Amino acid sequence: MPETLLYCRCAYAQVVPTGVKNDVLQRLCDSGSSFETVSDLCEMAAHRDPRLQNLVNSGKLKIAACYPRAVTGLFHQAGSPLPENTEIFNMRTQTAEEIVGQMLQDSTVSVAVEG
Repeated sequence: MPETLLYCRCAYAQVVPTGVKNDVLQRLCDSGSSFETVSDLCEMAAHRDPRLQNLVNSGKLKIAACYPRAVTGLFHQAGSPLPENTEIFNMRTQTAEEIVGQMLQDSTVSVAVEG
């Protein structure tokens, strides 16, 4: 099953340190890997954006956002619970190097779509 790398810009809550989220984005771009980026998962969940269900159905997810319990709750709130094999990386507590290294580890196929 393919993997989808998902990067959340956390544009509205502004709780993720700007330096970390910019560095994660830059490292993902520099890697040449395909990934999906969204402006804000919180906003998408609040509006029950159907793209969340599309992400859940796309295969294994690796998400760079914030606290795993918050991300899991957002998808659940939107009616699109995350599969058990989802990996969530916390840009509030981890370094960009750690996050991107783990996101790209064992990556096979991912999707590129601007959200």
